Amino acid sequence: INDDAATVRRRCKDAAATMKHYSSGPATVNDYFMMYLAKWKRAAVVLLFVWIVVTYLVISPLRCNGNQDEVSEFQERLKKVSSQLETLRQQHSNLISQIKKSSSLNGNLKDIDTGSLFLDGVQGPTEDYENLRRRIYSNTKELWYYVHHELTKVIQEDNKAEKIQTILDQIGERKRSLLSDQQSLPELDGYNEWRQAEAANVSDLVQRRLHYLQNPPDCKEARKLICNLNKGCGFGCQLHHIVYCLIFAYATERTLILNSKGWRYNNKGWEYVFMPISDTCTSAYDDKVVMWPAKTRLSKKSFKNYLLDIGDSYGDFIERTFLNDPQTQRTTLTYDAKVLALTFIDSISQKPKFLPLAIPKDLAHRITRFNGDPSSWWIGQMLKYILKPRQAMQKAINDTIAKMNFKKPIVGVHIRRTDKVGTEAAFHHIHEYMVH
Repeated sequence: INDDAATVRRRCKDAAATMKHYSSGPATVNDYFMMYLAKWKRAAVVLLFVWIVVTYLVISPLRCNGNQDEVSEFQERLKKVSSQLETLRQQHSNLISQIKKSSSLNGNLKDIDTGSLFLDGVQGPTEDYENLRRRIYSNTKELWYYVHHELTKVIQEDNKAEKIQTILDQIGERKRSLLSDQQSLPELDGYNEWRQAEAANVSDLVQRRLHYLQNPPDCKEARKLICNLNKGCGFGCQLHHIVYCLIFAYATERTLILNSKGWRYNNKGWEYVFMPISDTCTSAYDDKVVMWPAKTRLSKKSFKNYLLDIGDSYGDFIERTFLNDPQTQRTTLTYDAKVLALTFIDSISQKPKFLPLAIPKDLAHRITRFNGDPSSWWIGQMLKYILKPRQAMQKAINDTIAKMNFKKPIVGVHIRRTDKVGTEAAFHHIHEYMVH
């Protein structure tokens, strides 16, 4: 009885405490229910409630609209999303697999000196590399020319002609193999595309410079160079004369005025066969024309961009700064006259250093990296600017090519005799040109 009484008293105290806790209002069934739920049950109820709400929000628009097309579109989007997710999952798995496979190579890759794989990074090969590559090619050819020439003479003098001819054949075969390998080198060193791109970029720069000089903003105030195309020689000789004038104009930062009326190949002038070398500036106006050389002060500005004279062999470049040459400092040259006229190069006195075989100083380093004959390339840029046939002339050229039925490969051989032999060039027999 005493135990029962104690139990009753304890339950009464618990009930009183509960009633005190809910003294703000009458207790409900939900209050008692929530009080005795465990924490994990409460979390389950909350999650269930959230799921019900989200499901309702997703389904309710479809149920309200009742549009079958929208339902189909929604389902199609779900399929696409699911497909994309699956694709991404597969790609992720593949990447993880590749990373694991290549992880064992990390140690070896770290030991590789990437600098040794490339000569000069993305900037292209070094000048020394290019010069060495060209020298190998040139020396190989020269060796063959020497051996062939000397042994050919021995054949004519010696009775052992058959044996020597065998030697020649073997050397020729090795020569061809060596040259073939060397010619493949530019394609294998990774710089072949760079050379082509760099050549195109520098060419574009030169052409834009020439166009700017030949089309000044104010023709009347521009400094000019007069060049007369009345030289009594053939077309090639006259073309050399125009190139010489254009190089002179470029070096002295002048606009070239080409006087070609009465030209022996077209009385109307150069511009009736080829495009004019200037679109906007073709007259010297009434300015005084000073013949080269006149006694005026030397302009340092005219020479600041020029240096190179090319020695006896290509690749051996001798740097010369014109203003530091004691001999030229003792002369007075005409660079500051507003309008300057040139005589023929055959009779010019006090020849400046920028005439061929010189190339511009600011472009020399770039040119020599992609071309082993920089002087020829530079003169070629002058010809590129000058030789732009008009439509009628281009049509005549194309018709002639079609009529002659040109087929590749084409080998052109220009054998010069007459006045050049004994003065400017040594004699070479016709059979030398036919050797391959």
